[in-house]
Amino acid sequence: MKRFISFLLLFLVTIASHAQCAMCRAVLESETDNSMAEGVNNGIIYLAAIPYILMGGVIWFIYRSRKKAKQE
Repeated sequence: MKRFISFLLLFLVTIASHAQCAMCRAVLESETDNSMAEGVNNGIIYLAAIPYILMGGVIWFIYRSRKKAKQE
């Protein structure tokens, strides 16, 4: 359980990071309005978070079903 909590904390810390490829960053920094850059950052985080959430749900389902099988 301790490893799960540390993994969860590590995942939550990495969600706050913003990343862009070099070309996207150069194009977005040249604009005066930062709203498009923020939108790109949010889109990258959204696209990166979905697979982790799905895999977390699958792992949780497997854990729950194995725990239920051990109790029976």
